[in-house]
Amino acid sequence: MKKSFYLFYFFLLFIVSINIESINAQTDQPKKSITIFMIGNSTMADKPYKDGNPEKGWGQIFPLYFSEEVNIENHAVNGRSTKSFIDEGRWDSVINKVKSDDFVIMEFGHNDAKKEDPKRFADANTDYKWNLEKFINETLVKGGIPILATPIVRRRFDEQGKFYDVHGDYPKVVRTLSENMNVYLLDLHKKSKEYIIKLGAERSKIFYLHIDADEYSSLPEGKIDDTHLSPTGAFRICDFAADEIKLKIPQLANFLKN
Repeated sequence: MKKSFYLFYFFLLFIVSINIESINAQTDQPKKSITIFMIGNSTMADKPYKDGNPEKGWGQIFPLYFSEEVNIENHAVNGRSTKSFIDEGRWDSVINKVKSDDFVIMEFGHNDAKKEDPKRFADANTDYKWNLEKFINETLVKGGIPILATPIVRRRFDEQGKFYDVHGDYPKVVRTLSENMNVYLLDLHKKSKEYIIKLGAERSKIFYLHIDADEYSSLPEGKIDDTHLSPTGAFRICDFAADEIKLKIPQLANFLKN
């Protein structure tokens, strides 16, 4: 009887050890890797580091926010609108790479509004809207997940120190598309506007490029630029994007670092 008990006991230990090894093997399996494609303009684009260049695009910083299972391809380029991004073949080079469950974050608007430039101008309620619809639909066809982002604000304050926006209908069009097409939205326009207003006319300069003449050897005369981001501004935009992802896109939020 005692012998039978020991045999049964060792059999149970054997079964438990197998189950533990199976659980450990499953735990050790790496998470599924994904790619985030980013398309947009200079506010998102990678900038050179040479000579201590203070300008940064938020897409340049964004990879720091994700775990190693995430590959980020930043295809944003200075000066591009939805129109020129398509006309130059840049969208084709992106969509040809998109696979099922990849994400595509799209942020345009700054250059689409430039009426004086026919190569870039895309009216908010017609061409701009249609171009974004093209990006969305073609991403969906590939099994990808489109993410719209409203354009970040330019720093604008009147003589009384009151903020005013210069993006017109472009952010509204993005929000409407998000709702009508059931597409995820990173409302960076809203987030950056609230933050700039909170900082006020003087403190908000740190968000953009207000460089003193003696600050960078690469900019001996200094620089004042209320559109493009400083490192501080780029990190804050990434903070806003990460907050929106945590709130709205749980399958992507799982890859954000703590």
